[in-house]
Amino acid sequence: MHRRLRPRVHEFEHRIMMLYVDLDELPSIARRTRLLSHNRANLYSFRDRDYFPTGADGDLKARVSVFLRERGMQLPARGNITLLTLPRILGYIFNPISIYFCCDEMGRPLCAIAEVGNTYRETKLFLLPPAADAPRRPRFRLRVPKEYYVSPFSSVDICFDFDCLLPDESLQVHIEDWDQDGKLLVSHLRGQRVPLSDLQLLRFAVKFPALTLKVITLIHWHALRLALKRVPWHRKTRRLDLQRDVLNPSSSSITDNGTERHAH
Repeated sequence: MHRRLRPRVHEFEHRIMMLYVDLDELPSIARRTRLLSHNRANLYSFRDRDYFPTGADGDLKARVSVFLRERGMQLPARGNITLLTLPRILGYIFNPISIYFCCDEMGRPLCAIAEVGNTYRETKLFLLPPAADAPRRPRFRLRVPKEYYVSPFSSVDICFDFDCLLPDESLQVHIEDWDQDGKLLVSHLRGQRVPLSDLQLLRFAVKFPALTLKVITLIHWHALRLALKRVPWHRKTRRLDLQRDVLNPSSSSITDNGTERHAH
């Protein structure tokens, strides 16, 4: 669900599926399922290279572990990282957000990491600490300056407010955008866990055909509707000084005639 509150109200809700997987289990999952592969093509595929482009060595879990160490956090040898994400579907991937949930060997939460993507194939990582007021179900909270270009209809100088629960049988992820005048946007992911199997993957392929392609198509469709509502447009090149800690940055510039040029 996505609800824009200002300067024009715009709201939509779409049904999707997402993959929630322990990174250590990816090789065994790929051996057990015919429709989901690890680092090779299939109807559904999970490729380490699609995530966490920090430049660190090793597989995805190793790169996440390096990121944590650089911030003074140590993932125990038997600690686990579970990832909520959209896999590649029919070879195509687009993820507005992927979330890594990091726990120690006893299952106690260490942190979560939100990897936010945009249509320029850039990503940015946000480290979410566990909330102290969530004793029954681990919760992760963070309000932080965005300093990242996600949408042409949102300025880069606003704040993200993340609030998400460690998934169990249900999923609850809540994200708000705030500017100096208050709450601007509300986004929410919610759902119920189902077992990972070829039968479920086949069912989702029928229920949500070409899902990742549908996601990027809907983003442009709603962008057109916002433009028709005359919601103000922010050029990516306007505040490059505020676009910080961006991974896989695109090349953006202004040509002599004032038009915007992007190379991905």
